[in-house]
Amino acid sequence: MDERQASHPRDVKGYDTQTLRADFLIERIFVAGEVTLTYSHYDRMIVGGATPSAKPLTLDPFAPTGTPFFLARRELGVINLGGKGHVTVDGTVFDLPHLDALYVGLGAKEVSFASADAADPAKFYLTSAPAHREAPHQLIRKDDANTIHLGSSETSNKRTIRQYIMPNTTGTNQLVMGMTALEPGSVWNSMPCHTHTRRMEAYLYFNLDPAHRVFHFMGEPQQTRHLLVANEQAVIAPNWSIHCGCGTSNYAFVWAMAGDNVEFTDMDAAPVDTLR
Repeated sequence: MDERQASHPRDVKGYDTQTLRADFLIERIFVAGEVTLTYSHYDRMIVGGATPSAKPLTLDPFAPTGTPFFLARRELGVINLGGKGHVTVDGTVFDLPHLDALYVGLGAKEVSFASADAADPAKFYLTSAPAHREAPHQLIRKDDANTIHLGSSETSNKRTIRQYIMPNTTGTNQLVMGMTALEPGSVWNSMPCHTHTRRMEAYLYFNLDPAHRVFHFMGEPQQTRHLLVANEQAVIAPNWSIHCGCGTSNYAFVWAMAGDNVEFTDMDAAPVDTLR
């Protein structure tokens, strides 16, 4: 369990590498037999992972929320990045194979995670945001997600975006969640980059060989900084910060947003020639 305070961009200009990583990088997401959770004060997003082995894991009350159960005033997004597993929500079982997703609405009292095979455990990536109204739980299969193909080999950013939790696919309050996968030979994501003045975003990088890294770029457009990110690590991206990355090989990442609206295209462009 971890808690991250919000940082003013004026202060971030003077951060050294260690401080930047301490505030914005989440290094431990998937820990065998544990649920890990990080509470960010940017739009009160929670980022975490559940990695059940022989026994199921439960989503217990989380002290920073101050509520009797985790989803008393929240909604939850789950994407399985590991082996086959299932999520049980108030007695209803949802099978969740690799790269399928689940939306869990406000008010669910009992949520647990289990792997079909302890030797090939599920890795449930979790994001959660405050919610004000109930919405039905909904399973979203990888092949049913809204799929967009972008970029090109010439610009090293040929990629496929899958939109899982969106206002047109679920009853989400403010949580928006999806996945982007880069083709072999492509390494850039979200370039030209942008900021989200009205919401924050979290990135979870995966499908990256342990010997490789992603250079995740952040900061104000004229005050850019970078983080070196390994496989299955996440980055908190404030509303005032750009967020894009370049890998030493291709990779994939899960993105999740929370804030004032759920419009995927609501962004403020930061053209390449204006970056510093």
